[in-house]
Amino acid sequence: MDYIILVGLIAGALTTVSLVPQLLKTIKLKETKDISLTWCAILFTGVSLWVVYGFLISDLAVLLANGISLILIFILLLLKLKFG
Repeated sequence: MDYIILVGLIAGALTTVSLVPQLLKTIKLKETKDISLTWCAILFTGVSLWVVYGFLISDLAVLLANGISLILIFILLLLKLKFG
């Protein structure tokens, strides 16, 4: 495997996994007062654009990492709206 692809896959995996602790904490505590709705919305928009970019350049690493991140952020956004 090309080392450039490996770096991209590792970076994408770490970035994606970084959302999991916050999501689990939010689900467990049903509390979102410390999560900014503006941050969540901006992050959702930015990651959505990364997904589009990954699709346009046919880059599986970018598409996969950001696609999973987008799902996690969407869930966090829904929880923020629910538990607000």
